[in-house]
Amino acid sequence: MDEALLRSLTPSVLTVLVRRGADFAAAEDAVQDALVEALRVWPAEAPRDAKGWLVTVAWRKFLDATRADAARRRREDRVEEEPVPGPAPAGDDTLQLYFLCAHPSLTPASAVALTLRAVGGLTTRQIAEAYLVPEATMAQRISRAKRTISGVRFDRPGDVATVLRVLYLVFNEGYSGDVDLAAEAIRLTRQLAARIDHPEVAGLLALMLLHHARRAARTASDGSLVPLAEQNRARWDTALIAEGVGILQAALARDRLGEFQAQAAIAALHADAPTAGETDWVQIVEWYDELTRLTDSPIVRLNRAVAVGEADGPRAGLAALAALDASLPRHAAVAAYLHERDGDLATAARLYAEAAHTAPNLAERDHLTRQAARLNAPRSR
Repeated sequence: MDEALLRSLTPSVLTVLVRRGADFAAAEDAVQDALVEALRVWPAEAPRDAKGWLVTVAWRKFLDATRADAARRRREDRVEEEPVPGPAPAGDDTLQLYFLCAHPSLTPASAVALTLRAVGGLTTRQIAEAYLVPEATMAQRISRAKRTISGVRFDRPGDVATVLRVLYLVFNEGYSGDVDLAAEAIRLTRQLAARIDHPEVAGLLALMLLHHARRAARTASDGSLVPLAEQNRARWDTALIAEGVGILQAALARDRLGEFQAQAAIAALHADAPTAGETDWVQIVEWYDELTRLTDSPIVRLNRAVAVGEADGPRAGLAALAALDASLPRHAAVAAYLHERDGDLATAARLYAEAAHTAPNLAERDHLTRQAARLNAPRSR
């Protein structure tokens, strides 16, 4: 297998797909899938025309993805823009597809990645960012998952925990604004809650509703990002907040705490505060301690450092941050915020600018760039 040849052919294959009408991002995904297929097939049967083979396979991958995306969008068109409170209506087969993709023959990580790609409609790049791994690594993981289930019977659906993880990641991608999937994730989670009496299903639904309640206040009229502390709380959806809190309280009463219930409890404390200054940060830190015990996630520890900085002061937050890997997504942004609160404006400005370069979306990049400019302005006069 000549990997150098594959690398050299990639730009020209990508160009062919774009000329045929594929948008650049979709073409990149298709070419990536074709390269993974080449790594699998070529060692046993190398083609005579390597470029022609890659173009043919990549174009087929692009058409398959386009058809899948069109089918997903038709499902989304049937959903109202904002989810409404109350029992879930009669469902389609989408939720069943989630369970089928979470097949017992797959590891949980592979099942989640495959479902996000095949049913959720996310790109390989978006899934890789959610998992904090390189795009090529995620492409290979998805390809292996497809091969694993290519010959199995789909009469043994996967477990609820894997499906919850997929729904959570789909919601997060939609909520970030890159792809609008948040309402669809809520719709499916409502269906799941109606079918399965489980506190973590309820916890995830409560978490989604509490976050979705703030959606209208998350961006300004010009599309710029509005941080939580600066949001107009009068624009928060009080009906969704009330529903989310009610679902959460019922779940917590069962005394079977899980990570989604803990996250929902943190969101509920934010929703309960009349103003940002009245947020109960001490209790939020306590919930982050519970969440750390449940997941030991570096992202949870990063968010906990922010909460510690609010509850005990910025230097305590910086001390908590010092124990974490500086390469974590949004690490520089958190460090910038805590340094600014500690009065070190020069360091904060530098870190805001650094964070802007690695921001996961345009709105966040612009926000961080403005923060850096704001701190640099007084010093430039």
